[in-house]
Amino acid sequence: MNAHTFSLLLAAAAVGVATSAWAQVDPTKLVDAQEAAGGKFEGYRRSGAKGVCAMAEFVGSPQGRALSSASAFNGKPVPVVARFSIGGGNPKAPDNARSQRNLALQFNLPKGEVWQMGNISAPVFGAATPEQFLGRLESLMPDPETKKPNPEKVKAFAEANPEVLLQGKYLASQPVPASYGAVNYWGVHAFAFVDAKGKKQFGKWIFEPAGGTQSLTDDEAKAKGPDFLIDELRQRVAASTVAFDFNLQLAEAGDKLDSAVTPLPEDRKKVTLGRLTIKSVSPDATGPCLAITYNPMVLPKGVEAGPDPMLAARAAPYGVSLGRRLTEGAKQ
Repeated sequence: MNAHTFSLLLAAAAVGVATSAWAQVDPTKLVDAQEAAGGKFEGYRRSGAKGVCAMAEFVGSPQGRALSSASAFNGKPVPVVARFSIGGGNPKAPDNARSQRNLALQFNLPKGEVWQMGNISAPVFGAATPEQFLGRLESLMPDPETKKPNPEKVKAFAEANPEVLLQGKYLASQPVPASYGAVNYWGVHAFAFVDAKGKKQFGKWIFEPAGGTQSLTDDEAKAKGPDFLIDELRQRVAASTVAFDFNLQLAEAGDKLDSAVTPLPEDRKKVTLGRLTIKSVSPDATGPCLAITYNPMVLPKGVEAGPDPMLAARAAPYGVSLGRRLTEGAKQ
């Protein structure tokens, strides 16, 4: 089965998720709202439009094998199709802004099993529920007359839903990352890791650069210009090792597991599940990730989704977005 066919099957499965009790928001309406609020760019992803494919390898650790029976942690190298991107649907988004970076991953596991995930450079998502996410997008839609969002509408929704400001406040407080390969990427949702005996350990993960984080001053970011991240990553991978430790923060009794805007307490124990190493970066805008949705509900045996409604609701809009992108002629 080729990647195109596989992604279409995932899209069909994702649409089925939309009919469940988890997804109370029409996925088509949600994608329409994304396009209305951020602009429509045919052929590009509705989220993470500006990005690049990369090939990677993951090797699981003994700690990973102790927590989960997932084949990703068997200690043998697992091929991974990665995609680095800037948050949002604008394919010309500036690289030198204090904005979101994304690391999407597809682990191609033994016996045809697949694990997909989307990770972002903030410890919180942009909304607590799909209804809140849709409301935020609708508040940001341009007024037909002014062609700009109505500031009173934006303010009123944010005051009634302060959770939608948390991610933006975090990103604004951080310097511009110097590289896609030198910034932290959080999973933001809780997942259960299930061992061979059925014991479950919930947690939230973070991919932390093995070489440490690196950032730019405001002057350095300005000098870099709006389009430096992809070439910088290619050069960095060619010159040295670019790797991330897959770390899991372990939840304890009483921790909130149903919210992507509530991180686990900082003092929770962290274990390293393995290491992801970037092997190569696509030479152009195409690559093996072109038709992959990176649906975080595509999980291997040994890993289960937590009770977060925002997590379950992400699957169907990804399918709608993919269908539109393939029809338009996928560019990213």
